Amino acid sequence: MGDIVKFKKTKPSVKHRGKTLCKNGLHKWVQQKSTSFDVKQGKLITREKCNRCGAVRTRLT
Repeated sequence: MGDIVKFKKTKPSVKHRGKTLCKNGLHKWVQQKSTSFDVKQGKLITREKCNRCGAVRTRLT
């Protein structure tokens, strides 16, 4: 017979760590290195990505 392995169920606090802040609009935005230029408005575009959930947003500078 083989060994019996018990798998632990992950706690909800561990499973959803970092996601509850983003659901409430408290993202941790980090600027990405690439910069773009918007031709129509004539401004630079800054792309930002959330460290926790991976959401991406663009801002005009």
